[in-house]
Amino acid sequence: MSDWLIYSIGFIAQILFSSRLVVQWITSEKQRKVITPTLFWTLSLIASFLLFIYGYLRDDFAIMLGQTLTYFIYIRNLQLQNEWQKFHWLLRWFLYSFPVLIAIYYFNNNVIDRDVLFRNEAIPVWLLWLGIISQVVFTLRFVYQWLYSEYKKSSSLPLGFWLLSLVGSILILTYAIIREDPVLFTGHLLGSIIYVRNLILLHKQDAE
Repeated sequence: MSDWLIYSIGFIAQILFSSRLVVQWITSEKQRKVITPTLFWTLSLIASFLLFIYGYLRDDFAIMLGQTLTYFIYIRNLQLQNEWQKFHWLLRWFLYSFPVLIAIYYFNNNVIDRDVLFRNEAIPVWLLWLGIISQVVFTLRFVYQWLYSEYKKSSSLPLGFWLLSLVGSILILTYAIIREDPVLFTGHLLGSIIYVRNLILLHKQDAE
């Protein structure tokens, strides 16, 4: 597949990720408090699906890992907001099974696939680990958000979510610069600005 098509998939994913943050940010600014519209989780799920494909096409394990860990949390938040059941059952089945089927195919296709994924000459071991750690930290924000939402029985984005978002985003920006990945760099640069703004909003909200 040509590079321009691969990068197009990645940029579309990042545009959707950025759009969800813009939607959340504008909605929060109007309400003068941090809130989570349903569209945030719908855009997250679609973007995660596309970025997983991008990571697969780029032989980038860090990207695939990060999206796999958050993908099902997006689905769970849609369930908590009673939106998941509105999806057609065929679409729900497809979204549930797609990452698993790709992983099974990738790791059982042949030995070369596994070597490309973990021994990619374009990604030295230390950089691979930086990418993995960055994605794990970034993903922990949704693990924290998921546990918090399960406890509250409603989908919300607490302070810890935004703190982990900012730290993880800065780490991924570092990875993107070294990896020379314009898709990750563009997405997380805008994301970092919005994370800071949400932290400011939360601070003002708590001060009232």
